[in-house]
Amino acid sequence: MAEKDCCYSCSSASETLRWISAVVEFLNTYSFFRDAHLVNFFRDKLWESLDSDWIECLGKEPVEILLQIPSGLVKHDWPPSLKHFLLTLNSLVFPRQHSHSLQTVLPEWLNLNMEKKIKITSVNGVLGQGMNPKKKHEVEILSALLSCVAHSVGAHTIIDVGAGQGYLSQVLSFQYNHSVLAIDASSHHGSVTNARAQRIYKHYAFLMRKSKSEKTSLMVPKTITCRVMSIDMLKDLITSEATTCSKDNGSEQHRDDYGDMGLQQSLCRVNDDTSSMLLAGLHACGDLSSAERWRCLEADDGIHNFELHAFRAAFQMILKKYYPEVMISSPSIGRQGKALRRRQKRETLESVPCHKDSTCASSSHIQSRMEDNCPPVKSTEPETGDRSSSGFETASSLFRDSRKGDKYSLFQRYSLSGLRRLGLKPLQDIDFCRIWDEVEPFSEMIGPYWSLRAALGPLLETFILLDRLLFLQEAGNSIEAMMLPIFDPELSPRNVAIIAKKI
Repeated sequence: MAEKDCCYSCSSASETLRWISAVVEFLNTYSFFRDAHLVNFFRDKLWESLDSDWIECLGKEPVEILLQIPSGLVKHDWPPSLKHFLLTLNSLVFPRQHSHSLQTVLPEWLNLNMEKKIKITSVNGVLGQGMNPKKKHEVEILSALLSCVAHSVGAHTIIDVGAGQGYLSQVLSFQYNHSVLAIDASSHHGSVTNARAQRIYKHYAFLMRKSKSEKTSLMVPKTITCRVMSIDMLKDLITSEATTCSKDNGSEQHRDDYGDMGLQQSLCRVNDDTSSMLLAGLHACGDLSSAERWRCLEADDGIHNFELHAFRAAFQMILKKYYPEVMISSPSIGRQGKALRRRQKRETLESVPCHKDSTCASSSHIQSRMEDNCPPVKSTEPETGDRSSSGFETASSLFRDSRKGDKYSLFQRYSLSGLRRLGLKPLQDIDFCRIWDEVEPFSEMIGPYWSLRAALGPLLETFILLDRLLFLQEAGNSIEAMMLPIFDPELSPRNVAIIAKKI
């Protein structure tokens, strides 16, 4: 098994641009992979775009090997053209191997004493409540890194954009004693963050009271619900917060349950000097790179993954043949099937007449209208397996029953459930058996095709990361930026951080 190391660098804007150009050239060469959608595998005969030697070779490989291709696996006995494709792709992907760069490269970049390492502190039980191992690993490392950077550059406030439920913000506030603004577009996330922060605050207040600590205040993150659309909007938001904090004498004070202590919460410590702020975000790039996740799958799970893609692609054949108007009106079916359902629901709600005496019709009337548009469908198959909250079968229930019946019956159940999800009535003349007989001979090719196309995930994420790094590098001599992996890729596949500072 052979691998090819990355031979590119992103130390400067010119080197990063060279790397980006190589990625673009590669993606254009294999545009049939880039532009294809796996749900159209049978409809568009996607396997015909591949070299027959590739399909024949990979068709003989076990599922375990196919699942490792997105992680960079290349075997010596594969066709030369296939090895060239994979080796070239791997050489363009930013290395994600977890190294000691966090303790070597970063301290030097921050002009820290080399003997002073970044101290990663374990998140205790209260702060870690609700975190899974992956989230806990990420928050522990990123909070330590941000605290180190904040002290190095003299940042007074850390702004957590896309704070979610506030895990990172709360660790930075309570454990590292930083002033934090937690910004998220969801008001629900803001409420959860505040409620969770209060529980953590009471715990720390109790410990301080018990230990008779001389400390008189605790930092609590300030939550803001806002969809940040531009840098100017973010600056205006910070300026507004700075003004509010200034009016409140720099902090917003609240007494806790232990009034005899005089303990106070410091919710805000923002000034209008934006150069003293540190902007942070966790997982801002999206989840394109799934290589590590697939590599860890068992063989049976891998087979189920390929079978599910076969069912989805065959379902497109049903929509194409029996519901052509749906395919025309909503080409996103299969890739973003919720779009049609949302539109149907919105049209139903808008069609309900409103009156002066009531803002809208009763919920029972709306529900009856929706049921008229999307009537329930009774399957000829017995009711078996799990159902989701909306009454539809889940993929796991289908595959648990795969040992009980043939793939055709599973495909029929999948299709009937899919039609219900789209609010479509199953037509009496739908020939599920004929559709499945037409596509089944080609279903074995989905595994090889999927594995090769999934290998593009790490490359596309590399392209996005390099583009964002280049944006910072092109700012000239006023900004210095770097990119390095900081998380364990087996726990967190999106493990690359872009770090920048003004100089």
